Amino acid sequence: MVNFREYVTSSGLRVFGGKNAENNDALVFTADAKDILLHTSEPGSPFVNVGENPSKQDIKEAGVFCAKYSQDWRETKNDVIVNIFKRSDMNKSVMMKAGSWGVKKREKIKVKAVDIFKSTEPKVS
Repeated sequence: MVNFREYVTSSGLRVFGGKNAENNDALVFTADAKDILLHTSEPGSPFVNVGENPSKQDIKEAGVFCAKYSQDWRETKNDVIVNIFKRSDMNKSVMMKAGSWGVKKREKIKVKAVDIFKSTEPKVS
């Protein structure tokens, strides 16, 4: 059994995040094709699985969760750009290192630094 970070959004949706490169790979490999995944634009963050058909609010809250554990946030304490994509739009070749994935299609959201500062620790660890 793989142990992921967990967070519960204000609507009660459980989302899961990777803890390192290998754990990120496990999270993505176990995601369903229609699941929505998040990852910062800059390298060094957890992949976060918010499942199929999450609300915009759930994505926003999961984006804060993703950004909070990113290298980008740790180094800059500024706004963080988070990519949103479906698992079906991701691929991994044998040449890619652990935690690296190709993405065909994505959307982006900006997670504001103030929202990360205001965020509480995950409700479930």
